Amino acid sequence: MQTFNPFHEKPIPVEKWFMNWDTMYPCPYNKETVNPYTKCRIVLMNGTEFEAQWFSRNFSRHCNNNEIRRELALVRRSEQQQQKRISCLKPKNETILEHTITYEQLAVDLTAVLAKQECDCNVKNALNFALLEDFDHLYRYSNLLDYEYGICPEKLVGGYTEIMPARPTISEHRYPKDSIFHHIHNQEATVQTMLNVNIITAAEQQTMNYYMNVAPLYEKSDLGRRLYQEIGMIEEEHVSQYESLKDTNATWLEDLLMHEYTECYLYYSCMMTECDPAVRCIWEQCLVQEIAHLHKAKDLLWEYENKEWMQVIPCGDFPEIIALRSNVDYVREIIRTTTGNTQKEEYVVPLMQLPPDDKFYWYQDVVNCNVNSVASHNVICQRIGARGCDYRYEIAPNPLCELRDRKCDNTQMAREPQATPVSAQVCGTSRGDCKCGMNTERGPITY
Repeated sequence: MQTFNPFHEKPIPVEKWFMNWDTMYPCPYNKETVNPYTKCRIVLMNGTEFEAQWFSRNFSRHCNNNEIRRELALVRRSEQQQQKRISCLKPKNETILEHTITYEQLAVDLTAVLAKQECDCNVKNALNFALLEDFDHLYRYSNLLDYEYGICPEKLVGGYTEIMPARPTISEHRYPKDSIFHHIHNQEATVQTMLNVNIITAAEQQTMNYYMNVAPLYEKSDLGRRLYQEIGMIEEEHVSQYESLKDTNATWLEDLLMHEYTECYLYYSCMMTECDPAVRCIWEQCLVQEIAHLHKAKDLLWEYENKEWMQVIPCGDFPEIIALRSNVDYVREIIRTTTGNTQKEEYVVPLMQLPPDDKFYWYQDVVNCNVNSVASHNVICQRIGARGCDYRYEIAPNPLCELRDRKCDNTQMAREPQATPVSAQVCGTSRGDCKCGMNTERGPITY
């Protein structure tokens, strides 16, 4: 299979790609006919562009060299135009909640794709851990959409992603200190691992930002506002988890190079997998722009740190591209084997390993002191009360018998040891230093 290396491409100067207003305001997709994964790619790249410009701003705020800051400003303006163009592909008749279903479908299927190709056990554990939580968020938002709008969530996800409970959202609220993983070392990590960490951090940060901003704008009900507020707090946890995986020893210019390389990789992946011709054209143009940004970062790295790009990214050839697709079997297996897990310091562990006085239980008592005030629980109860059962789209019964009751929302799973499955699975060792792939042994994990 032919590989693509953006470092071997001849860049077009950044200034050649500034857009006018008409170009920045493309024709939006038709929400009735668009492919669900086209919408997912749009959300993914919108978040990736936000991450690019936000990183650039933080770099500029920590840099005392105005020559570098001017170069950052030049590229950042281009990134901003790209973000504005991509975000306007969303049509104005698509509601906040409909758009949210796309966010969560992306979170599920992107995380599953990354986890399946990840070889670093520490990173794989982090991905699988949050995967189940985003999967449960999709279930909660889908019940709200069906209950308040009468819109079928199955149609929005195209039947590619199941909609049913996993680790209950109420159980995902953990003591803040238990949301940090061991960071990777870029000099030892594969390019795929470095890309995966960058990609998922940007994607979850975009989701966190979206929920933070739209919670007070949700007009339909207080229940919806509360649900965005609650799940937005879980997304804050996820960002803390994923960003902790990034190599803390990388310099600002090394990180800039990796950001631009990640964007090139994603746009190339989008271009190679897009089914909408008009949107594919945008991905192609963005790839050309990002190649220019990448070469600018490469030149800055050489000029100010005397480093070649190969010292940061040993081989510029792209690894296997990201192709968003259905991951039903993989998600079902992760539900079956890891729903009873939680996080303790840097490790994913079975809930029953926590001592009775663990901070997890204390924090749960603080934020969830009254279960009937928890929005993620109430939205299911409201739907059950109105229709006699919750909303689901599943190809078979839930992998866990504890989550099969459609007339009662489970608020004990992964929150109370006596109501949580004993079996648990993690990848490799608890120390997070194994790179051998998934280990299916079950049982106690020492941390």
